[in-house]
Amino acid sequence: QVHLVESGGASVQAGNSLRLSCVVSGLRFSGSTLAWFRQGPGKEREFVATIPYSGTRYGDSVKDRFTISRDNAKNTVFLQMNDLKPEDTANYLCAARGDYTLSTRTGDYGFWGRGTQVTVSS
Repeated sequence: QVHLVESGGASVQAGNSLRLSCVVSGLRFSGSTLAWFRQGPGKEREFVATIPYSGTRYGDSVKDRFTISRDNAKNTVFLQMNDLKPEDTANYLCAARGDYTLSTRTGDYGFWGRGTQVTVSS
């Protein structure tokens, strides 16, 4: 059974930072592609960042503020979020697929966590 468990979400003021974590089990982590998506209330699920074996890609709205990284020894993917803005408010979901594929599309990821809530106030 594959499980992804996010943590680190919180309520913060604009301009502050958060670091999200996602621990993955039941999957060969070192051979997998990891990604973060987010979904605000009444909005479509939005691509945030992805990290295959090498290289990264970011959504346009976060590319200068967020950084994705992974620790294969700990089966964990991180999302460092700096200079948070109210429009970053969303449930942040961790996603994975079992090979190396650079993708920003929700349908390309077969495994999902339940998400961790980030709320940013002005």
